[in-house]
Amino acid sequence: MTTTTTAPRRTAPALRITLAHTRLSVLEALREPIVIVSTVAFPALVLLCFVVPQRAVAGDPSAATAATGQIALFSIVSVCLFTYGAGIAEDRQRPFDTFIRSLPAGPVAPLVARIVTGVVLSALGLLPVAVISTLLTDADVPLLRLPWVGLTLLTCGVPFLVIGFAIGYSLRPKAALAVAQIVLFPLAFLGGLFVPPETFPSWLDAASQATPTRAARDLVVSSMTGSGGEATQLLVLLGWTLAAGAVTVWAFRRDEGRRFR
Repeated sequence: MTTTTTAPRRTAPALRITLAHTRLSVLEALREPIVIVSTVAFPALVLLCFVVPQRAVAGDPSAATAATGQIALFSIVSVCLFTYGAGIAEDRQRPFDTFIRSLPAGPVAPLVARIVTGVVLSALGLLPVAVISTLLTDADVPLLRLPWVGLTLLTCGVPFLVIGFAIGYSLRPKAALAVAQIVLFPLAFLGGLFVPPETFPSWLDAASQATPTRAARDLVVSSMTGSGGEATQLLVLLGWTLAAGAVTVWAFRRDEGRRFR
């Protein structure tokens, strides 16, 4: 009887702590106007300014669908690098975060809260992109394919989430913000999120294949158009995830030792 009654008692407080952290993290993000503007408005403006006016792209179902997928992925990459990169670096400097990390509850609840916050912000960024693409372009994604597209976007966001963790736990806030910006735009360009990779010269296309943004872009567009992806794209994402994960573990342990030993 002792075993069966203890487990729920241990699980319930852990769940309550996680929900409390999640609520706090989401509310803190939503109360910052710049977060809403950068997350929601920027991807929508990119679509409105660079895709919708080009009727050769917006009026072509295949090209419009690919462009929508590229901008949707850019939105997720941006959220991951800034929410987890610059955001974690800023949180590490707060006394409240130091206090939270010294409690016996462990790091799981804050980690889950950060992940949920990123998912919420990503959803907010994708919503206007989907609406504008549906109303103002000829992008065509069957309704039955939307769950698969959503799952693909979440999967492709994992390596960028871990890259954000690596930046956030390795650097101070000002440096993390600068590095997140430096990482975002070259990766977005090399990955074909701004310019279709079909227009790349052969040498640039070869370099692009090794980036996580190109692998993620190809998988997202494939999920939207129904064409099959390649196993090498998953391997590229896995490789970047493992490499960034190793940096994250090293940086987290270094930070724990520097602050608590």
